[in-house]
Amino acid sequence: MAPFQSFIFARRTNFQSRKSNSEERYRFAEERLVQWRGFSTALIRPRGFAVGPTTQQPRTCRLCNRQHNIPMTMYPADVLRHVVDVHCHPTESYVPPESMDRLGIRVCAMSTHRDDQSRVCNLALKYPEKVIPCFGHHPWFCHHISLRAAPKREHYRSLFLREDQPAADSLAAFEELLPLLPEPLPLEDVLSGLRSNFMRFESTAALLGEVGLDRIYRVAYDYYASPRRLSPFTIPLDHQLAILEAQIDLAVELGRSVSLHSVKCPQPTVTLLDNLKLKHGRNWSNIRIDIHSCSVDPQVISILQKKHPNVFMSVSTTINGRSKNLKALIAACDPRRLLIESDYPVIDGNLARCVEILDLVAETKGWTKETEWLDEVEESHWGVVRRLEANWNVFKGERGM
Repeated sequence: MAPFQSFIFARRTNFQSRKSNSEERYRFAEERLVQWRGFSTALIRPRGFAVGPTTQQPRTCRLCNRQHNIPMTMYPADVLRHVVDVHCHPTESYVPPESMDRLGIRVCAMSTHRDDQSRVCNLALKYPEKVIPCFGHHPWFCHHISLRAAPKREHYRSLFLREDQPAADSLAAFEELLPLLPEPLPLEDVLSGLRSNFMRFESTAALLGEVGLDRIYRVAYDYYASPRRLSPFTIPLDHQLAILEAQIDLAVELGRSVSLHSVKCPQPTVTLLDNLKLKHGRNWSNIRIDIHSCSVDPQVISILQKKHPNVFMSVSTTINGRSKNLKALIAACDPRRLLIESDYPVIDGNLARCVEILDLVAETKGWTKETEWLDEVEESHWGVVRRLEANWNVFKGERGM
């Protein structure tokens, strides 16, 4: 069993051992998010999630990270059916059937690497009314993809033993890391796999995601170890860009919208989008780009949306809740190109996070919160859920879901 397969197998075994206990599932999510993002667990778990119309409950505020009474709306079931969580990772943990049965919203389930494309596919096939599948290769794993045929050592050496990588003890670190890395996957095979998955969901709104750029991520010796030990290596931005552009080219060809990760890369992201617009011409407008858990400056999103009518933005309390700019970012976003997400790895936690960000968007934009769902409402009287659903319908294009 290859090293990559070995730690995936161990990870799956860990999921199976945590099936029955919801408390264990939350604890596992906390472990994963602390490892992934350096979160405090106080930012992760929903506290006192209420089922009344609007109640004051002692919960941890994601804006100040303190416990106090915060109003949280619980929308009626007929309203929740129109909520779309545009970015989450349910297949990062075990998905209990009972959790999916009671899930009252729709979710866009992201893929990130070679192993979880099939898990997302299977979840969407099992729950087609609730899950929009998203296929793609995340920048944290794009070093596993080769741009040309090369032996394993040569491929990884070309990425990690470069002049722009750390010099001190880099060779020793490379020799320790190399046996833990999988055989590189040719980019042609990656694109072929994506194409096959999109063809399988030809009539649905399947997206390209999660893909993107990340300037600060350091490659772990064992990504799934706890605690995780990081190598000195980052993934060269030119390699990330090549992998990302190839995936987006396919998305343009097939008319699939994109969930885009952009961390500490505002200018490379702006430049990439400008270049893609020139490259694809009128076809560029056939897809939409969602900058997920958007962390760019409010001025940058305003500039991007003026230059690119197909650029959307989604926000989450899981990631953006720590940012002092969150309200300013929501205020700066074109109201017709704003979406919400949970960016959460346990399906039981998606609803609470979506309600949190719905409430914040409604407050910031001055939109009402629906207490019932009416079939015919004048646009001037649309509430937050109806407005965001309209945005989602534009984002996904003509396909279903």
